[in-house]
Amino acid sequence: MNSNVAVIGLGAMGLPMATRLAERFEVRGFDLAAERIALAAEHGVAPAASAADAVSGAGAVLVAVRTGEQLHQLLFADNGIAPHLAKGAVVILTSTVGTDGIGEIAYRLNAQDAHLVDAPLSGGPVRAGEGDLLIVVGAEPAALESARPVLDQLASTLSIVGDRPGDGQALKTVNQLLCGVHIAAAAEALALADALGLDTERTLEALTAGAANSFMLGNRGPRALQAYDEDGAEVLSRLDIFVKDMGIVGKAARGAHLAAPVAAAAEQLFLLGEAQGLGEADDSAVIRVVAPQLREKKEA
Repeated sequence: MNSNVAVIGLGAMGLPMATRLAERFEVRGFDLAAERIALAAEHGVAPAASAADAVSGAGAVLVAVRTGEQLHQLLFADNGIAPHLAKGAVVILTSTVGTDGIGEIAYRLNAQDAHLVDAPLSGGPVRAGEGDLLIVVGAEPAALESARPVLDQLASTLSIVGDRPGDGQALKTVNQLLCGVHIAAAAEALALADALGLDTERTLEALTAGAANSFMLGNRGPRALQAYDEDGAEVLSRLDIFVKDMGIVGKAARGAHLAAPVAAAAEQLFLLGEAQGLGEADDSAVIRVVAPQLREKKEA
C-alpha cells in the first residue's frame, strides 16, 4: 500500500486511531460531525470535505462506523465511497457489525479491484491512541499483507483468525458474548456485596486478587461504583454499544441454533439500562439496573 491512509468515522475510537496513524502515515479523516474533523486536525489528521474526498488516492481506508447498515451506506449508497477507492486499496473494517453481508461486501469490493480486511478490535480509546489494541483479522492473505503496516501501528496483539472476511466478525462476536456477560456478572456481584452489608471497595479488591477475577471485573468494577456519583463514571465504553453487540451475539446464536441463555440474560440488563436513560453512560452503569441505589450511597 502507499503511505496515504483515510479514516472514516472520527468518534471515540476512530479519532485516537487516526491520531496514532498520523504518527507514521499521511492521514486524511472525515466524520459527519464537523467538530470531530476539527479535533482530528489538531492532532495531525488532514481534514477531508467528504468521505469520497478522504479516500481518494488512499492505499488503506480505515472504517470506524457503528452498524452494518452504516457500513453498507458508506460503501454503496448513491454518494458512497466504493467508486472512489484507488485500485488495490484495502478497506479495513474495525467496527463490530456481525457477519451478515460481509461476504457480499467483500465480493463487491473485489469486483472493482479493492479488498476488505475484516479487523474488529478491542481495547478502548486510550489503548487505541497508544497502539495497544487487540485486533482479530479475517482477510485474504494478499489483502492482509497490504493492510499490515496500518494494523501493526494500531495493535499490540494481532490475531489472524481466518482468510475470509467475516472470520474476524465471528470471533469478535464470541468475544463480545464473554465481555457482555462479564460486565453484567460484575455488576450483580458488587450489588450483592452491598446488599449483604459488605464494603464494596474492599470486596472488589478481594475479588480481583482471587480466582473470581476477570478483566471486566477489574476494569469495570471501579467504574461501576462511580456510576452512583453525581456525574457518573467517565464514559470509556457506552452502554448502548453493548445493546448493539449483545444483539449481534443473540442473532448469531439463533442463526446457529445454539441456546445462549446467559448471554440473553445479560442482553436484557443492557436493554433495561438503555430504556432507563443510561444508553450514553459508561457500560459499567448497568449496575444501576440491578441496584438503583447502593446502601453505601443511601447512607452517605
